[in-house]
Amino acid sequence: MKKTESVKKNVDFRNIYNTGKSYANKNLVMYVKRNRTNENRIGISVSKKVGNSVIRHKITRLIRESYRLNECRVIEGLDIVVVARIGAKGKSYFEIESSLLHLLKLHGILVKQTSPNNRI
Repeated sequence: MKKTESVKKNVDFRNIYNTGKSYANKNLVMYVKRNRTNENRIGISVSKKVGNSVIRHKITRLIRESYRLNECRVIEGLDIVVVARIGAKGKSYFEIESSLLHLLKLHGILVKQTSPNNRI
């Protein structure tokens, strides 16, 4: 299992926002940019408009876990920023995972799963 690093610096977020490609659905917005390395970096942003800190952290955890369980299916060498929309508030894990996979497919960075039961 590969380990994905985090995007933490504001400069990196701004660079991905300004030069990356974005797609959105009702729950999430995803920006993707090549990073010229062999590993992925992911950043998650949840605005105060979405809710209080408890709600924002829950959404962040759901997005991070959805990505972690599917990171083996994502091609390498990308910077990914996921921004939660207000529609993500109150959604279940499966709805967030579905939204994330939908955006990964739109970007064309999701590799086909080799077997139907890869997850534990």
